[in-house]
Amino acid sequence: MNTTTSTPAPAAGPVTAHVGSLLRHFGDLRDGTHGEVSSRRDKEALFAATVPLLDPYARQVLAEMNTQLLHDTGEVQAGGVQRTPDGSLVARWALTWPEQRETGIDPISLIAYFGRGFHHPHLRGATVAEWPLNVFTEEQAAAEVPTLRAIAAADLHNLVFQRDFRIVPEVVRPLDGDAPAPGPHSVYGVNGVKDEDK
Repeated sequence: MNTTTSTPAPAAGPVTAHVGSLLRHFGDLRDGTHGEVSSRRDKEALFAATVPLLDPYARQVLAEMNTQLLHDTGEVQAGGVQRTPDGSLVARWALTWPEQRETGIDPISLIAYFGRGFHHPHLRGATVAEWPLNVFTEEQAAAEVPTLRAIAAADLHNLVFQRDFRIVPEVVRPLDGDAPAPGPHSVYGVNGVKDEDK
């Protein structure tokens, strides 16, 4: 008996923001352009104009993480567009906090990056790479919030793996006072102490 079912095709409708971003990216690859320009100088000028569009949204996403996970102990740092020694352009928004600094790992980062050898810019994190960055309007910048949230969340997830969950204040000292019990697969016992360290 065949029990295979098929998933119906989605109804035709407007293109979602994340698909629109991918289509702009793929169209640029097809046409050899970025935002309808083709020279490196013009592409860099567009990148420099994109960073201020992204700035409030990158700050918003990192502020959400700071409030919800870090007990407002973090600090958002931003540096604007800078040229790296290899000729690339980069703009970074970083969320640092005491536990992160004490363990020596990277901060949660949202990075707009136009690599020297890249056809066009991308978004990345300290531990997560690459998402196309084809933003030319305020509306397109606002539509990147879910992507920025995903990059920031993935970055924090990877940073926890580099150390452990104790770098996240909300996990060890929840503001509501209800610390979650260690899960059944956790090697950590009560209060975040490794069972083998008892």
